[in-house]
Amino acid sequence: MKRISIDPITRLEGHGRIEIFLDDDGNVANVYFQVPELRGFEQFCVGRPAEEMPQITNRICGVCPEAHHLAATKALDQVFGVTPPKAAQKIRELLYMAFFVTDHTTHFYALGGPDFIVGPDAPPTERNILGVARKVGLPVASQVIACRARNHQVIKILSGRGIHPAAGVPGGWNRRVSEEERREIAAAAAENVKFARFSLQVFRDLVLGNPAYLEMIFSDVYLHRTYSMGTVDAHNRLNVYDGEIRVVDPDGAEFLRYGAERYQEHIAERVEPWSYLKFPYLKKIGWHGFVDGPESGVYIATPLARLNAADGMATPLAQEEFEQFYATCGSSRDGTGRFRPVHHRLATHWARLVELLYAAERMQELAADPEICSPEIRNLPDPGQFRGVGIGSVEAPRGTLIHHYETDPRGILRKVNLIVGTTNNHAAIAMSLKHAATQLIRGGEVITEGLLNRIEMAFRLYDPCFSCATHALPGAMPLKVTIRNRSGQLLQLLQRE
Repeated sequence: MKRISIDPITRLEGHGRIEIFLDDDGNVANVYFQVPELRGFEQFCVGRPAEEMPQITNRICGVCPEAHHLAATKALDQVFGVTPPKAAQKIRELLYMAFFVTDHTTHFYALGGPDFIVGPDAPPTERNILGVARKVGLPVASQVIACRARNHQVIKILSGRGIHPAAGVPGGWNRRVSEEERREIAAAAAENVKFARFSLQVFRDLVLGNPAYLEMIFSDVYLHRTYSMGTVDAHNRLNVYDGEIRVVDPDGAEFLRYGAERYQEHIAERVEPWSYLKFPYLKKIGWHGFVDGPESGVYIATPLARLNAADGMATPLAQEEFEQFYATCGSSRDGTGRFRPVHHRLATHWARLVELLYAAERMQELAADPEICSPEIRNLPDPGQFRGVGIGSVEAPRGTLIHHYETDPRGILRKVNLIVGTTNNHAAIAMSLKHAATQLIRGGEVITEGLLNRIEMAFRLYDPCFSCATHALPGAMPLKVTIRNRSGQLLQLLQRE
């Protein structure tokens, strides 16, 4: 049996590899998506004071520290039984919108975008941010850099640091916003709206305007019918900061709706021996392996999933793009008037840009609200309201993020569980890779670099962050070191349980 290794896979956060096994006829027999790194945050946080978690967990990843910072802070609100003032809640969401803009910009232009802007079959040395800059021109590249710079400045204004936020505390926020700062943030938000609309036009021109790309997006190579998860507001519109988690079935009917504090009633996790990353699934259906369809417990929690789970967007320009997205993807409306889900996974890149526009518009709304300058930004915890258990949730750019803490009476952590966006998508990523490999690799055909990159595109669309996702269950950290000679024969296996 022939083995093809894509190691390391590229343009992602963290480390991973793809192992493809071919049968004697040269067809795909199996595909393994392996995450070899282990961070173990759930374990080494035990024994720490709970109030340290917003500062500890935002070091999980340098790309999405704001998501962990706010999920941790929201969990601490529950641990200490305190509700933040409205001004603090708005400041938190304002910071999160600035972060969402920077993160989605990074993925489109630096991680996922090169496959379309430069081309999936271009040499690897060109499929990167420098290749994108050469293709779209330096003025456009300058806009990308400026977008990230101004939003990191907003994050610094609101939280004290431009990379790892430091302002989240139980019951609120520890940094006030002045009127001058509010005006600066409002100006940045207005620029973000322009940039988001520009990026959507880039996508229309370079991707939707290319018949070959359209054929690839809507082909069966990247098609899976699964459940979709996302957070929605009271009107079932997308909300990435707060709301209830909604799961819709492959046809779009609501399957579950629950507050994050009830996630254990609906989500279970399993492990496989070939990865440190866990596989969540829907408890009500159960685990039936790496299969899709309504009888499978596998779901996705991506920008595409969030759009599928929502009835619409909460901002006007994003709503226009939402409707154009589903119309172009050929989605019809069901009996309730909502669009049926889109299951063509490469359309996730487009959905991400719709979310980029939503975040920019929502940031503009919040920056125009004078209440964010209120001095009332924290309610101090009352020892009599201490609960010792807290579950905080936000929609990270990669998917639904949950922080679950349990403490002793002194507030010292004795249990930590993190379910991050990439973990939610892990089973779907594995399925997408195998499906793409099976469709693209045919016996007797030459396997090119471009073909292997098209297989990588099946994971890259999920924007996975393995730095966030990897930790052991139920706390053991097994380590295996395999030593082979040049012909692949096993010489020695070193193992620690």
